[in-house]
Amino acid sequence: MKYKVAIVDDDVSIITLVRGILGKEGMAVAPLTSGKALLDYIRVQTPDILLLDVMMPDMDGIETYMALRDIEKELGKEEIPVIFLTGNENGDIEEKALELGAKDFIRKPFVPKILALRVTHCIELNRLQKDLASEVEKKSRQNEELFLGIVKSLAAAIDAKDTYTNGHSVRVADYSAEIARRAGYDVSALQRIYITGLLHDVGKIGIPDAIINKNGKLDDEEYAIIKTHPEKGAAILSNIQDMPELSIGARWHHERFDGKGYPEGLMGEDIPEMARIIAIADAYDAMTSNRSYRRSLPQEVVRAEIEKGKGTQFDPIFAEIMLQMIDEDTNYNMRDKGL
Repeated sequence: MKYKVAIVDDDVSIITLVRGILGKEGMAVAPLTSGKALLDYIRVQTPDILLLDVMMPDMDGIETYMALRDIEKELGKEEIPVIFLTGNENGDIEEKALELGAKDFIRKPFVPKILALRVTHCIELNRLQKDLASEVEKKSRQNEELFLGIVKSLAAAIDAKDTYTNGHSVRVADYSAEIARRAGYDVSALQRIYITGLLHDVGKIGIPDAIINKNGKLDDEEYAIIKTHPEKGAAILSNIQDMPELSIGARWHHERFDGKGYPEGLMGEDIPEMARIIAIADAYDAMTSNRSYRRSLPQEVVRAEIEKGKGTQFDPIFAEIMLQMIDEDTNYNMRDKGL
């Protein structure tokens, strides 16, 4: 069987004619005499193409077409290509049908060979478009996977500078994505914030290892050097023009909600939302990880610090989400394996 075709026409003689023409070309034709019959049929079958008469009683072709698209959305089906059939010379109807997305418009009476060719070409073009879209999607996924692999390698290189923060960037990315998910971000936005979280500390590449790994408290000069890493990171990532949010996360993840952070002292909602999310994730991981100058803090201490920082250090909305995550983590495992 070559193709499956459904035809909707209240004139049985037209259905018989079309079945004969297309049957000779090896196509299976499902005959339907009303829009309602089509809508019932579509719930259980998916033809390669639909031939739809314009002038029909009860539901005309335009009404049937619109109802068809609603059912396809309801069922999560791909749109079936539609060719309208008409013996009417009304150009307004033809224009309306094509505006709605019809693939073609064939006038009665049919020239058999032309009908068969136009139906075949429409089906083959639709399949070609779907194959092309699938191939583009496949290549996009491959490119995304390659990019993510490179980003993860870079994040690992950043973390390797600090012997005490192995896995820090991945954990911050995980926490950030989970906060964003609970805040209602869509899948695409979650992917972007995850990548942004991975690279939030990229500026530390430009900080001397001796300062990063100092066994003890930093002096004022050393602390001033550490505080340059957000701007260094933003400068590095600003060259990736397709993802400007990467530099946003790097530049502003040390800003505070009360305006007392760095490098620019931004306050409240002037701080980009993505940076506010990463800030709370970064702070949580800093408190729950061993550092050169102290051991990881007990969970109750971490929780109290985040509670105290709501509205001052942290955006209160995202801090509250982090508190929920902590309260759900009854065995204090989140700090060890991320999410």
